[in-house]
Amino acid sequence: MDKLYNFCLCLSTVSLSGTIKVIVKKKQATTKQITNRRARHDYELGDSLVVGLELSGAETKSLRMGHGQLRGAYVTVKDGELWLFNATIHGTTGIPIEESQQTRNRKLLAKKREIKQLIEAKQQGKAIVPLEILTGGRFIKLRISVGRGKKQYDKRQTLKKRDTDRQLRTAVKQTVR
Repeated sequence: MDKLYNFCLCLSTVSLSGTIKVIVKKKQATTKQITNRRARHDYELGDSLVVGLELSGAETKSLRMGHGQLRGAYVTVKDGELWLFNATIHGTTGIPIEESQQTRNRKLLAKKREIKQLIEAKQQGKAIVPLEILTGGRFIKLRISVGRGKKQYDKRQTLKKRDTDRQLRTAVKQTVR
């Protein structure tokens, strides 16, 4: 394990009777956020689903350090299994990952019932979009969602609505003052 994850914070206190108590608290591991920011702009997303990722040790360590990218990544179904394409995991000086292995196809781990639901959505013309990589727990997971691609005019309407909502909020704040 990395020193960052095993670091303990020790606090000592002295009681009135003279005994020393040592309190050991484990420090929370800092996690880097790896998100697909374009997904919410390009797709109308439905409910999200969390699935596992099949990774090597070097890829796991790189993702925990935040060296990954979901831009342009997509999920497809092959032979009844989910696969993640075009996700990039970069290595660092201590963690070498070959150039050919950085954007390899990675298998996603999900239950058969969930895979069936995703296959049905895919047959209806929807896309399976990776949203973010979750590195906070013991395992590295991927949040995916089923979405319908937005047209250019849908994107403009969304931006217009967001802008008018922002103007309304500022107007309400000014009237309250």
